[in-house]
Amino acid sequence: MEGFGVHTSMWTMNWNREGAEKAIAAAVKYKMDFIEIALLNAPAVDADHSRKLLEKHQLRSVCSLGLPEHAWASVHPEKAVEHLTVAIDKTADMGAEALSGVIFGGIGERTGVPPTEKEYDNIARALQAAAKHAKTRGIQLGVEAVNRYENHLINTAAQAVDMIERVGADNVFVHLDTYHMNIEEKGAANGILVARDHLKYIHLSESDRGTPGYGNVPWDEIYAALAAIGFKGGLAMESFINMPPEVAYGLAVWRPVAKDEAEVMGNGLPFLRNKAAQYGLI
Repeated sequence: MEGFGVHTSMWTMNWNREGAEKAIAAAVKYKMDFIEIALLNAPAVDADHSRKLLEKHQLRSVCSLGLPEHAWASVHPEKAVEHLTVAIDKTADMGAEALSGVIFGGIGERTGVPPTEKEYDNIARALQAAAKHAKTRGIQLGVEAVNRYENHLINTAAQAVDMIERVGADNVFVHLDTYHMNIEEKGAANGILVARDHLKYIHLSESDRGTPGYGNVPWDEIYAALAAIGFKGGLAMESFINMPPEVAYGLAVWRPVAKDEAEVMGNGLPFLRNKAAQYGLI
């Protein structure tokens, strides 16, 4: 998962044949090292079609998801394992390297009270089973810490590390996101330092999820901390331009966060790449 990539939400959140062709062509145009594919409906994905497209363009990939309510691991660990198994198989069949994101729960999952040990035990049990299956398919799993408004279970790097250590599998890693870190961490660099032994993937997302460089994320602090720990994982720009209503609802995005693709890719992408080069990360 090394290099610089982009979340395919820039072009589509529907990974059908049309969406795959559009997103892969655009990623190649912008000379991305990899793409992150949102698996909102894994069973419907034509894995063979995607794999052939990715191989044709020599483009690497990772996949990501959040669990649907009927498969929230904190409540329904067995259903979570079933859902993740399908997604892991589809990830492997596409030739992707990892399945990451909110693999422990749902975007919008909140009970209204602090997390319980039972919830964490259920999640750990589900992820242990999922990691075992993922290893047979050569897939790594990423646990993404997301902010308190989207999920009540894993909000900080420390909580992600704690869950990974509970799971105890060597193919599970921490996935951080600068948007969430800007809300939850006591200094973005602290989150990176806490996760350093497990961190393999990071979303580079602005404070409003729009164009990187035009918000409040402390980018120099982020990149300096990544350089300090010798980060060799995936750097993935994530800006939300195309979202179906159910995703926008879960993320609480009620207005356009950027003008269009041209603004994000023309201004935000060079900004992030130049910073990464400045700090010796690419």
